[in-house]
Amino acid sequence: MAARAYHHGDLRTALIDAGLAAIELRGSDDLSLRELARAVGVSATAVYRHFPHKKALMAALAEVGLERLAESQRRASAAAGGGAAGFKATGAAYVRFALANPGLFRLIFATPQASPVSMDGPDAAVSMLRANAAVLAPHGTDPAIFALQSWSLVHGLAMLLLDRQVTIDDAEIDAVVDLHVMLAATGRET
Repeated sequence: MAARAYHHGDLRTALIDAGLAAIELRGSDDLSLRELARAVGVSATAVYRHFPHKKALMAALAEVGLERLAESQRRASAAAGGGAAGFKATGAAYVRFALANPGLFRLIFATPQASPVSMDGPDAAVSMLRANAAVLAPHGTDPAIFALQSWSLVHGLAMLLLDRQVTIDDAEIDAVVDLHVMLAATGRET
């Protein structure tokens, strides 16, 4: 089995892919490194060369999740042409990413030790949020507060939808995010 692990190719990527698939099926709580070893056909020892413990695997999965979220938001903003329309699109993309990837989304945000997400963090999604907030914050409003409010709005909406506390369609997701940006734009005009 060790020779097989050695010749596996990109074992780290294979383990991450298997981990992402597993958390979408049943969440991350019961995921084990041994299970991933079986899924990709290597020994448990081979897995530990890349992830010494489950916390390291969870951090890697969360990092991949943040990268995918940021890419989803970048694509949405570009498709909308940037500016206020792009900002709205990034908010709606955030909610839709959560709905399309509930296990990964929950892992990113429900496991703080595995995910260094913060308003001061270096990840691309937060960087994009801060940059947009600096341009779009209502007059006299601290852009950091506007960024946090915007993040809170879409994160809260995503969690309400994931937890089935509310049921809305895509048009209503857009309407919630649009209203937030419209109200902010009204404050910028004063």
